[in-house]
This record gives sequence, structure tokens and C-alpha cells, in this order.
Amino acid sequence: MRFFGQIGCVLAGLLIAGPVTAQTTTTPEAQVDEVVIPTVEFQDWIAGFRARALQSGITAETLDAGLARVEYLPDVVRKDRSQNEFTKTIWDYLDTAVSDGRIELGQTALRENAALLDEIEARYGVDRHVVVAIWGLESSYGSYRGDISTISAMATLAFDGRRGRFFENQLMMALRILQDGDVAPANMKGSWAGAMGHTQFMPTSWDAYAVDFNGDGKRDIWSDDPTDALASTAAFLAGFGWTTGQPWGVEVRLPAGFDYTFARDTNRQTTDYWASIGVLGADGHPVVYRGTATIVLPAGARGAAFMLFRNFNVLEHYNTADAYVIGVGHLADRLRGGPAIQAAWPRDDRALTFDERKELQMRLNAAEFGPLAEDGLVGPRTISAVRSWQKASGMIPDGYASLMALNRLRDMATP
Repeated sequence: MRFFGQIGCVLAGLLIAGPVTAQTTTTPEAQVDEVVIPTVEFQDWIAGFRARALQSGITAETLDAGLARVEYLPDVVRKDRSQNEFTKTIWDYLDTAVSDGRIELGQTALRENAALLDEIEARYGVDRHVVVAIWGLESSYGSYRGDISTISAMATLAFDGRRGRFFENQLMMALRILQDGDVAPANMKGSWAGAMGHTQFMPTSWDAYAVDFNGDGKRDIWSDDPTDALASTAAFLAGFGWTTGQPWGVEVRLPAGFDYTFARDTNRQTTDYWASIGVLGADGHPVVYRGTATIVLPAGARGAAFMLFRNFNVLEHYNTADAYVIGVGHLADRLRGGPAIQAAWPRDDRALTFDERKELQMRLNAAEFGPLAEDGLVGPRTISAVRSWQKASGMIPDGYASLMALNRLRDMATP
């Protein structure tokens, strides 16, 4: 699993009604090298890109219009380079993602778009509350769709080179969108990383899943009318296998003596099995949904536990950060009238910084629980190593990469 404190994600929006993403943003404390504006080099790169675009079928007219005002955006580079430096805990993330203000605005959005959502739900079988929750987290229900030129953002990131091939492909697709006439160059705006419209589609995702739901001949996710954007989001989830009538997940209570090695994303069991070993819903009753599910602990044994179904994995295609998916799912539940998360969070804890996550991996390697890449990215291998070390040390083996675990490893290494 890729939990929030384990991959370096923080809030992108700080307003109570603002957008929330699973990417970091530059903060006043961020120490990022000053970005020099490489004017000549950037223009040379644009010239080379233009030649490649012409060869791929983009017309000269489209390139003239699309690249007429393209510019290097140093703030985009700063944000891209600072992504791994700062973290938020999952509870801090959820406090903003599922705030009272966002719930209230979401319920208004549900009422105002009820007829449209009826049609979308009937067509694609995707729960309207999930679609609206994504809308709420990505753009605060259309209020914060982004004002950065998508072409300039993509060109900047493609030129910068850290993920050059990926962003050049996105830039090429963005120009194809302009060529097809779905949006004018001046209106193709979005986030610093190139995500666009009400529900923040990347260009290649737009190409694969966007739909013309209102029948006007355009797949328009940018305008004030959210019709095509909301339908496209449902089409995206349906395309990845959304199961109608199944939840993303439910909060659960674990029984006394629960074997925490069972709480991993590779241990998928039926709900009947989980009930047989004493795992109950937060309401104290067995979970009744059919299908298989895993048990996960995004804040370790001291925080909430969730039973996750296949629809959780479908939502991961929208954003791979599991905290984001929990945020979408929980916001959807609250919009439906469900309760807040019942379990307490370990609010006396904090997330590890990027350097601390690398140190954790280094110390696990030194203690012979690796080998791990010391890259600060806490994925399944690091979680498994933490779990093995915890078990060998007589601790609860929940796999949680916490400050307490790091300090314990430090103490063990001290003579």
C-alpha cells in the first residue's frame, strides 16, 4: 500500500473548500534550489519538439496556436522538485479532505446536479457520491480548476527532464486535443502538473476516457458546465472495472488478539472469513457486502482499520496515493449521510520526513531486514521489512513506518 505518510504526500490546497490532491506543494519551509530560467535552451527544446510533433501528425497550424504563448514556468519546476520533501499524516489530510465545509458544499452539488447524476449513474453504474467526492477533492466542485497553461506546464516539465518522456507524451496529447477542437488554447488550463478541468484529467486519460455526454460534439471538461467532466470520471472508473453496489471499503473493528500480519494488501479474503475471525464493522456487526477484501491500517495499530474492496483498487487508477483514495471514499460516505471515522488517530505522532524515510530504510538494511532501496519511498517491500523487524523485536507487526519505529531502530544501533 502507498499510504500518505509513507510516500511524501501533502495537501495541495489549504482553504477549507479548496482542492486537495495527493501531491506535495512548495511550502515556505521548502528548501529547493533556485530555478534558473534557461530561456535559450528552452526555446531550442521547443524547436526540436515542434519537429517531433510535426512528424507525429500535429499540424503546423495547431503548433502555431498551441505554442504561441508557451513559456518556461520556474514555479512548476520548484513544485515538481519539492514533492518528496514534506509530508502530512493521513488524519491531517482527512481533516481537510473531508471537512464540514467540503461535505456541505458536496451535498449542495448533489442536489443541484441530481438529474445529471441520475443519468450518469444509470449509464455507467458508478456511485454518484464517489463521482462527486472526486469532483470535490480535485477542484472543490469546480471552483478551483487551475489557472496554469497546460501547454506551458507540460512543456516545462518535459524540458526539465526528470520525467521528460512522460510529460512530452502528455504535451503531444494536449496538442491533439487542441487540434480536435474540444477546447481553445486560451482555455486549456489546469494544475501545475498538467491535470485539467473539473476532475483533473491528464491529457492521455482524457483521450482514453473523456465522453461527450451532453452531445454538443466536444468532450469539454474545462468549461463551467460540469456535465462532460462528471460523466468522464464515471466512464474512467467504469473502464477500470467499477463494481456497482460494492463499497470502496468500510471501517472495521479488529478483535483482541488479532494477528496483524493478516493486515496486508496481499491477504485478500471473503467477508465471511473476516467475520469468522472476529473482524466487525464499526457498528459492531459483521460486514455484509459480498466479495473479497483486505484489511489495512493506514496509521498502524493505533489508528483506524479498514476493510478494502476491489473498488478501492479501481480508485487507485485515478490517484495511486492510498490516502487520497480513502479521502475520496470517506467523503463519498459522508455525502451519503454516513458517520465520521469512529476510531481515534494517533495525533501525538507525525509523519516521517523524506530524509527520515531514507534513514529508516538504511537502518532496516543495517539490521539485515532488507535489502531495500534507500529512496524514501515506502512501498510494499519497506512495509514488509518493518513488519518483519517488528515481529522479531516483539512489537505489534503492523508494518507502520512511524517515528517511533525509526527511534527504536536508532536506539538499537547505539552502543
